[in-house]
Order: sequence, then structure tokens, then C-alpha cells
Amino acid sequence: MNRAASTVSREIRRHGGGPAYRAHDADRQAWASALRPKRCLLATKRKLRDIVESKLILDWSPEQISGWLKTQYPDDPSMRVSHETIYRSLFIQARGVLKKELMDYLRSKRRMRRSRHASVHGHSQGRIVDAISIRERPAEAEDRAIPGHWEGDLLAGGNNSYLATLVERHSRFLMLIKLPGKDTAAVVAALSKHVRRLPAALRRSLTWDRGLEMAKHKDFTVATDVQVYFCDPQSPWQRGTNENTNLLLRQYFPRGTDLSIHSQAYLDRVALRLNRRPRKTLGFQTPASKLRASVASTV
Repeated sequence: MNRAASTVSREIRRHGGGPAYRAHDADRQAWASALRPKRCLLATKRKLRDIVESKLILDWSPEQISGWLKTQYPDDPSMRVSHETIYRSLFIQARGVLKKELMDYLRSKRRMRRSRHASVHGHSQGRIVDAISIRERPAEAEDRAIPGHWEGDLLAGGNNSYLATLVERHSRFLMLIKLPGKDTAAVVAALSKHVRRLPAALRRSLTWDRGLEMAKHKDFTVATDVQVYFCDPQSPWQRGTNENTNLLLRQYFPRGTDLSIHSQAYLDRVALRLNRRPRKTLGFQTPASKLRASVASTV
């Protein structure tokens, strides 16, 4: 037949195995399978489609939905769908599967799938007195083994408005803090107020960039007993967890948005929504459940 043995074996297995294989039936099935267009997976499985729609409304990404389904239905392959299938069902409206309005819940507002290449723009910063380098940060912070080590940054908005973002390295748990301004006194006071509310087990260290808003880092350490470590100049990748989280926040706070109009209560609701979303890096656990479990284990 001029075909590889593996090709013949797959053909036989695909159509019932050696004793049951019939060439005529196999040929008919092959032509039926080749017909196009085929109905989309989500079009044929109503329960699966309803679950996907409900999670999209909660701002879950297609990848989070796909990963969560695997953990929720480990023994039911019929309740699986790839994230690419979800994207295609959204973007190719001719399929008539997922409503166009659901695209508004995606973090990115693009209407096509393409890679993103972040650009890092260097900027001149003044020196921070007695700044302790990230290279002196404890090993337990580096390997994320113990909760309580945070990364922080400012998220900029329109009209010279800012909010502070704090992300816990072990669990990716997020806190958002309303700021009256960018000056170091205002930033340090707001951060100190929120960090002091945390249990002692969650107050170990804070990693920040070289922004002068943390020039009074010693005051912060005195108020919270949390040591501040500073990244190398123009090295945002050294606080990658925080950088990635700030990108997620742009879904709720697009560039140019006046952040001063939002109350602390609203910021808390946004943080709660993110903390209740499963994360691929956590094996599709949520940051809230990961932090809760880790704190309970240390008590």
C-alpha cells in the first residue's frame, strides 16, 4: 500500500480495531468527518457554553476558564474546551455561538489574536538615600516560599492621578491603595496605613523601583516594620509580578483615566475581583484561596 506501518495501525484503531474493521464503513466515516464547516464545540454543548459565558461575565480570561474546567471536571473530557476555541467563538461571529457583547469582558479590547511586545522606557530618577538593593533581599522572598513579601508600584492615570498597587509574591494577592498625590509623604503615609492592617505573618518585605515616591522609605519601615528593597535602575523585570498585575488592572483603569474619581471602596472591589480569579501560575487556584491556605499553615 506504500504507507507507513504506523499510518495503517492508526487507521485500524480509529475504526474499531482489527476484528471489527471494515474498509467500506471506514471510508464512509472518513468522508463524513471531512465535511466542512463543522459545528463549533461550544455550539453543540449547551452546558459547557453556559459555563464559559458565566465566567467571561466575571472577567475571567479564556485561558483561566479552560484551565479551571480541567480542575473542576477532571474525569469528564466532554467539559473541556481550549482557550483558542473560546477566542475563535468570540471573534468569529459567523459561528453564532458566543454573543458579541461578551468581548467587552476581555482584558484586551483588540478584536484579533496577536502577540504583545512591551516596551520599557528609561527615565532619569534622583537618588534614594540609603536604598537597600534587591540583591540583599532574603532568599525566602526570591523563591516565593513564604508569604509576606510584596512588590509595589504606582499606577498612573490622567490629570496627574495615581494609585498604589501591592502584590504579594507567594500568592499574587493584590491590594489597591488610593493616593492623594505622588509626593513621598503622601505615598508613604497611605502605604503605611494599609500595611499596618496586615497580620505580622504578611509583613516581611517590600520591593519597589527607584521612584522618588519612596524616598522616605525609612519612615515606612519604622511605621510597619517592613524592610524596603529597591530594584536596579531601569529593571522593571525585577518586580515582574507587580508589572504583570498592573497590566491586568488596565482593564479597569485604561490609560488616561482620572484615577482620583475612584473611592477606596471601589478599588477594594476591583482588587477582590482579581483576587477571586484563578491564575495559571498558581495551578488555577485563586490568589485569595492561595493566601488563605498559606497563612493558615503558618499559624
